Amino acid sequence: MIFDNPEILALLLSAAGIAFTHTLMGPDHYLPFVAMAVERRWTLHRLLGITLLCGSVHLIGSVLLGALGIAMQAEITGLVAIESVRGELAAWLLLSAGLVYLAWGLRQAGKQHVHRHSDSRQKWVIFIIFILGPCEPLIPLLMYPAATASVAGVVAVTVVFGAVTVFTMLMAVSLSYLSLRQVHFPRIQRYGHALSGATLSSCGAAMLFLGL
Repeated sequence: MIFDNPEILALLLSAAGIAFTHTLMGPDHYLPFVAMAVERRWTLHRLLGITLLCGSVHLIGSVLLGALGIAMQAEITGLVAIESVRGELAAWLLLSAGLVYLAWGLRQAGKQHVHRHSDSRQKWVIFIIFILGPCEPLIPLLMYPAATASVAGVVAVTVVFGAVTVFTMLMAVSLSYLSLRQVHFPRIQRYGHALSGATLSSCGAAMLFLGL
């Protein structure tokens, strides 16, 4: 049993703590969803469904990379470097998409009537960005049980890290969404698109220049 191994147990506790902290400290894990949900008037159910989907995809890429690295006995530094490149690419995409959306939103706000368009494009942008976005802390956590030839340990770390990450994302978007729904700013409602774009670009900038 893996729970009889104190080292693996400590690793699982570390995985849970790191996943929780990593998710909360990374605003890109929840603020883009909240901004889109408020601006597009999504229901909480829809918001949670989209967050769950993107969060799961966010993890799958890193899990596959870690599994490939373990199978090829790759050095951890090489895998972390790949994750770093993925993270930088995702951040630039988030920043660029946010700036484009911000400019478009300001243009819409300048018109007499603000039109609401289908949100399918915005959802696909967020989805693609999360496919590229890495979970950097997961790779080092996987390497110890892999090095000790503990398949159960690798699976357990992946499950714990993934479950805590997704749970934290769902918790953060729920609390943020429900809080913002209590606040009404009629005068700036026409700037909803622009504010969503500003939120996306700010998250991208924070990832690039603040390392969040």
